Amino acid sequence: MRKTLLIINPGSTSTKVAIYDDMQVRVSDQIDHDADILKAFPSVHSQFDFRKEAIEKWLARQARARLSAVVARGGMLRPLQGGCYEVDSLMKEDLRVGIQGEHASNLGGLIADALATPLGIPAYIVDPVSVDEFDDVARLSGVKEIPRKSLLHALNIRSTARRAAHDMGREMEECNFVIAHLGGGFSITAMRKGKMIDVNNANEEGPFSPERAGSLPCFALAKLCFSGKFRDFSEARKIILGQGGIVAYLGTSDVRQVIRQIEEGDAYAERVLNAMVYQIAKYIGSMAVALKGEVDAVILTGGIAYSSMVTQAIEQRVRFIAPVHLYPGENEMASLAAGALRVLRGEESVKKYIEEVG
Repeated sequence: MRKTLLIINPGSTSTKVAIYDDMQVRVSDQIDHDADILKAFPSVHSQFDFRKEAIEKWLARQARARLSAVVARGGMLRPLQGGCYEVDSLMKEDLRVGIQGEHASNLGGLIADALATPLGIPAYIVDPVSVDEFDDVARLSGVKEIPRKSLLHALNIRSTARRAAHDMGREMEECNFVIAHLGGGFSITAMRKGKMIDVNNANEEGPFSPERAGSLPCFALAKLCFSGKFRDFSEARKIILGQGGIVAYLGTSDVRQVIRQIEEGDAYAERVLNAMVYQIAKYIGSMAVALKGEVDAVILTGGIAYSSMVTQAIEQRVRFIAPVHLYPGENEMASLAAGALRVLRGEESVKKYIEEVG
């Protein structure tokens, strides 16, 4: 029997929405939110009613659909295994308080539940950013008070791994991959037999990206933070997350603009892009070590993977590890639909957040 799904993906200034009939898109849209209106809200959670009403208005304009489930992007929850989770009371509380931090994705499960409950249908999230399948050795940073955390682009990474394994005529659980999600932030993952056993924290570690500083020299960072340049932690945080990476060097976070500058002969822009590629390749190499060199493929995904200039430069450095496969884009909406469908079709068991982390 056909399943009809409402998919919700909140972003910082917009909310992506879609209705899927199985894996066929009936309608897909992006609800843009006025930046000045969003600034008036004191917190992400306080946007709940505003965003929910915008989705309800959008839904009222669509052809009547008998929904089977509402599926949303998962937020910054407690560490958990990958999979499809039904929204429950503990999950909602953790999303409200931002148990691992504030992010627009925290609204996804809350809105999905609010829309699904009156209809008597389930609300799901799939592979939230807090999926944690680390090997124990990956958790130690070198400073006892600072454990390494698993925060990553889990939804696209696991979905891409499934696609790549299928294209290779295999199951994801049979393969070892190094997967580099290259977007505004980077997640470079060692996936062993379907488990993401190590990854850089996309906000704090790894290569510098279009707007994130990545891993930094510790002493120099500490000295800068105590130099008096910053009034508080929030100001210091901005040079690492939001104003770091390419934007710090070139004043733009748009890699397409950087490539245009390179094509026009800008040698400094070329140097910056080459440095980013170099760091990406180094982290791919480190994740190959996490897999003890047993790598079936290196996979490049995310929006930047559309750039042949970037992907070819990465491939030149890492193809000695394993064949390089390209799956550009993020494909989050389809990944959410696919995750819920596996549960609704009985191909995969739904997980209970309260049992997983309670």
